[in-house]
Amino acid sequence: MRGTPARDALDGAITAIAAGGCETPRLDAEVLLAHVLGVARERLLIDRDLVVEGPAVRAYQDAVRRRAVEREPVAYIVGHRGFRHLDLTVDRRVLVPRPETELLVEVGLTLSGGARVLDVGTGSGAVALALKDERPDLHLSASDLSESSLQLARANGRRLGLAVQWLHADLLRDIPDEFDAVLSNLPYVAESERVELAPEILRHEPLEALFAGPDGLAAIRALLALLSERRRVRVVALEVGAGHARQVTDLVGLAGFSAVRTERDLAGVERVVVGERDG
Repeated sequence: MRGTPARDALDGAITAIAAGGCETPRLDAEVLLAHVLGVARERLLIDRDLVVEGPAVRAYQDAVRRRAVEREPVAYIVGHRGFRHLDLTVDRRVLVPRPETELLVEVGLTLSGGARVLDVGTGSGAVALALKDERPDLHLSASDLSESSLQLARANGRRLGLAVQWLHADLLRDIPDEFDAVLSNLPYVAESERVELAPEILRHEPLEALFAGPDGLAAIRALLALLSERRRVRVVALEVGAGHARQVTDLVGLAGFSAVRTERDLAGVERVVVGERDG
């Protein structure tokens, strides 16, 4: 018995995902179907003979249900997410890597040759691995308080063949003072913003990687307090929440970084605060 044409399966999935309130129903439906069928997304558009049949029928129905009804992020359903030039394994142990976090990598690309760099709160390892991939001359280390996150980051590093030193640590505590630069995407969501988060985030992503006190700056304050005592660190780059840039700029200055600037993401939000110390 012939299966369902892929285009018909897609149309049904798009309708269901849109009805579930998801913002990108066509993209989601295509990514999920390509994953289930083990083909590139482009083939869904050009192969008129492609069908969904056998076990793929149930697998696609389940994937669409998880997206439309449970609002599970597509990256968790398919098990991976692209970041810069890398394809990273992701699951509910870590946040889904966001495009705006690539700004941290771009700051890292400007560092002097051979610099020692620490990625604090590495999660999936996205920033450290992307930077090592594009600047193999840099000495990359990455830390996280969550051992389960580090397990995933280590696995990504092994699979990609990228040498990063992985450290189980609370911010900079018990980490040697040997780094020239610190890059970090710490939790920055205020508790008061909990009700504003999309179901994809609130139901599925690790809450400890999201929330940072009443104003969302608790983790950043703690890191900068430690950095104020580490004069070897010449560059710090912090991803921040929308509307936090001015406050964090002041905090970076108080930590002893004399030259402070911000970098905007593609939406125009001041998303990364960069501080530099004189040599």
